[in-house]
Amino acid sequence: MEIGATRLRAKASWLINKTSLHAHRLVAEGLGSVDARGYHFAILAALDEYGPASQAALSQRTGIDRSDTVAMVNELVDQHLVVREPDPDDRRRNVITITPAGRRRLERLETVLSEVQDELLAPLSAAERRQLVGLLARVLDHHTSQAG
Repeated sequence: MEIGATRLRAKASWLINKTSLHAHRLVAEGLGSVDARGYHFAILAALDEYGPASQAALSQRTGIDRSDTVAMVNELVDQHLVVREPDPDDRRRNVITITPAGRRRLERLETVLSEVQDELLAPLSAAERRQLVGLLARVLDHHTSQAG
């Protein structure tokens, strides 16, 4: 069954919105099956890619609100996936570092999210998937560069 009138299906914003609902559900289910959240993946991936960072820098790099970043870092600290230590250059600030267990967890979450991507994008070929991701990244980059 096709959802939406022809006029609605001709609007990229409507299609993105409806697809986003499915993506959120699939990601939540996939990560929930391994007792994780999308925020966990985002923070671990940012730390793995960029190295140790302040909570403020993590918030910027992941697009996660600062208060949510603090809560997610607390969860990751409790799970021994990251460590939080005072910044040697500024004792008022903390530096977050991924642990070896955090890197292993990141690999597991990457596998789960790859499976989710396969399910979400099942009707597309590999080339179409790359094209879609590239186009969406371009749109996002355009709007985020104008916001800042």
